[in-house]
Formats: sequence, C-alpha cells, structure tokens
Amino acid sequence: MEWLFRRLFSALVVLLVVSSLVFLLIHLIPGDPVDVMLGEMASATDRQAMRVSLGLDQPLLTQYIHFLQGIATLNPGISVHSQLPVNEILAQRIPPTLYLTFAALIFAVLIGIPLGLFAALNKHRWPDKASMFFALSGQAVPNFLLGPLLVLVFAISFNLLPVSGFEQTASLWLPSLTLGFSMAAVLARMTRSTALEILGEDFIRTARAKGLSNRKINLRHLLANTWLPLITVIGSQLGALLGGAVVTETVFDWPGLGSLLIESIQKRDYPLVQSTVLLVSLFYVLANTLTDMLYVRVDPRIKYS
Repeated sequence: MEWLFRRLFSALVVLLVVSSLVFLLIHLIPGDPVDVMLGEMASATDRQAMRVSLGLDQPLLTQYIHFLQGIATLNPGISVHSQLPVNEILAQRIPPTLYLTFAALIFAVLIGIPLGLFAALNKHRWPDKASMFFALSGQAVPNFLLGPLLVLVFAISFNLLPVSGFEQTASLWLPSLTLGFSMAAVLARMTRSTALEILGEDFIRTARAKGLSNRKINLRHLLANTWLPLITVIGSQLGALLGGAVVTETVFDWPGLGSLLIESIQKRDYPLVQSTVLLVSLFYVLANTLTDMLYVRVDPRIKYS
C-alpha cells in the first residue's frame, strides 16, 4: 500500500507540472480567442464584453487559480468557442480515441511479438532479415506519411476501405494500422533481442540436454521469459499511442481527443486545450502505473520498492 501511495503522489505531481506548463504555454501562444470568435473587425466594446464574460480580463495568476480549482473539483469549465461544458465534449471524444488506441495496440502485439520471435528463431537467415527490414521501416516512416500512403493505396486506388469517419467498423482499419505500425516495429525488435538473449541462457541449454522438443522449449521457457521486458515496452508505447493519435486522427478525420486538441489550439480554446492535454497525460501516467503493477504478476522475484 505504501508503494501505491507513493506512485499516486508522484502521479499527482506529474499531472500538476504538466497542467501548469500547458496553462502557461497556451497563454503564450500568439493569438486571441476573442479575435477568433468575433473577428478582427469587431468593436472594442464587444471585444471587451466578450473578454469579461470569458474571464480573460482577470490577471493570469487568478485564471491559473481558477484552473486548478476546476481540476480539483473535476469541473474544468466551459469551452470558449462552443460554450458547452468541457466534460461533455471530452465524454464524446474519449471513446473514439480509446477504441482506436486499443485496436492499434492489438494489431501491434499480434504482429510485432510473433515477428520478433520468428526472427530470433531464424537468426541471420532470410526470415530474420525480412523481419528486421519491417521493423526498421516501421520506425522510419512517420504517421503523417504512412497514413496518406495507406489512403492512396487502399481507399483511392483499390477502393477497399473508407477514407475517414467513425460510422463504420471498416473505418477503423486504416487509422489503427497507421497508429500501430511503429509500435509493432518496436515490439518486433525488442522481442528479437530479448529472445536471442534468453536462447543463450543456461536453462535453455539444460532443457535441450534433457531432450525437450523445440516446441516445448519455445512455449515453456522462451515465451514465458520474454514477457517482462515486453510489458515495459507495451506500457510505455501505450502512452505513445495516445500521443501519436493526434496526427493519425487529424489525417483520418477521426473524432477523438487528438483531432479535438488540434481544433482547440486553432481556436485558442484555453479550457479545452488544457483539459485535453491533462487527460492524455493522465492516461499516460495510468498506463505506466499499471505496467509497474503487472511486474509482480509476471515475475514474483520483483517486489514493490
């Protein structure tokens, strides 16, 4: 329990630092939300009235205190642009992002881990070289390039999948492939290096000396011992998936938190930008905390400290 309290306290500190930085940075970005809403031709009286109604006339420190109070009470306020509660907007955008993130995670795990094992078991042969070429390509090609390429091939040239939207299940394929491709590449390389290290351990040689088949050795010893480092990678990459969703959702017009963040920045919607970044940070912290908690389940030798 002491470990859990320490982790929760450190998570709160991280979220406080992130929220403070976002608050300061969003106010330093050039542009005025009043100009975005009313236009530059609006009269000075109308602009001042709008500024007062939005609370933008108050000192920066006062706005920051109100922002922290809103976070503490789980009431981040009203969107500057749409005048809707921020919680209501976020509630509509969270499910699509989680849907996309976990679809990309499943794709990455199902492709990356078997590919890495296959490469390790065929070291220096053509399957190993082909797998590592895939891994290097996945890490080299950015999402903003891979997404349009997939759209060009599967949506425009062959008309197999929809370009954008959230209405059909088929709409999930292209964005999840785009988002999960780089993670699959990372998992493939990590699985290969971990598996090669384990295959050189004494207990693998002992198992072979006892006459165990390669199938039993791979299932009972190799696969079971690769999970600990892979959990670390999956936990850290899960947060990276949420960050990568910003680009992917913009490319495919996916109605999630990523596209909401871009729209909010363009409109200088302070409460919405701050709340969206804070929520993504919260997901990232939770993913890392859950990863640490899984360590003990996978390897009883590791204790919380």
